[in-house]
Amino acid sequence: MPEEMTANRLAPVPPLTEWFAGIESGHNRRGYLRDVGEFMRHAGLREPEELRDAAAEQVEAWRDELLARPLRPATVRRKLSALSSLFDELLARGAAAANPVRGVERPADEEGRHAAPVLTGEQARRLLDAPPGNTIKGLRDRAILAVMLCQGLTREELCGLSVGDLVLMDGQPRLNVAGNRGRMRIAALHPEAEQRIGDYLGRAGHGRDPSAPLFRPVANNRGGGRLDRALDPGSVYSNVVRYHADRAGLTREVEGLCAHSLRATAAATALREGARPEAVRDWLGHTDLAATLRYYRSPASECIAPALRISYPGPAPDHEEPPPSAAAARAPAA
Repeated sequence: MPEEMTANRLAPVPPLTEWFAGIESGHNRRGYLRDVGEFMRHAGLREPEELRDAAAEQVEAWRDELLARPLRPATVRRKLSALSSLFDELLARGAAAANPVRGVERPADEEGRHAAPVLTGEQARRLLDAPPGNTIKGLRDRAILAVMLCQGLTREELCGLSVGDLVLMDGQPRLNVAGNRGRMRIAALHPEAEQRIGDYLGRAGHGRDPSAPLFRPVANNRGGGRLDRALDPGSVYSNVVRYHADRAGLTREVEGLCAHSLRATAAATALREGARPEAVRDWLGHTDLAATLRYYRSPASECIAPALRISYPGPAPDHEEPPPSAAAARAPAA
């Protein structure tokens, strides 16, 4: 269904006084409205009607700005929950087409737990290989998952790609990415992502049109809309990530799996394999290093006590029995 038709069928956005009307506590209700107003100011939205056009990348930018102040993770999660509750209310009234807060990673709690779980290498491989390789949809979905897991793109960035964003620089394949607020970045294209994109375009037939959206609906889409438009971010989650995660058995294994888990997995893997945090920051399009470091997961080796890491070279001891410990030496004789 064309987007303009969907927008025309939406109900009016209700007055501010009707938002969160079911919240009995006036204090909580005022707090929710204050959080929503803060998001609108950050996103440059002047009227409630403009909330219809809010995108997940604007929510992520607001979250990153809140974390940079800094605020406690619990406070940021509460603000995101308030915004999500608003969109759930608008959806229930038929006044919004989607909730852009869904799938946005919430900051870790005080114990370091993250709302967007990171996949293991084995789980990521299962998801990458879940789509079949003998249909256009399967080839498209294999390419989408590779771009998300190997390039760390958000759904909005992925849906904004055109064929012309695949470029060669100094003989190396690159990807032009339009990030938050139109900030452009150029990223090296992972070999597996390059191969899968080539397989998909070779079958889909629009690879010679630089202006064409890179990822498009396939002929058997149920919406009945145009096939030469870009995929919708919501469809990327429900019809690609969630669909193939279900088929691979990952939704039963990974609690809270969401589209942002793929970006978190890419970032955490790059950091674990030794990529500099500053390089990962630029790769992801973050403006603040603190936002990047949320993806860092300490390897098991970092749990080793400092004293147990010390080893001095020297000749092996002559005796076969180990010397008594300092504690044993101080113990009185029996």
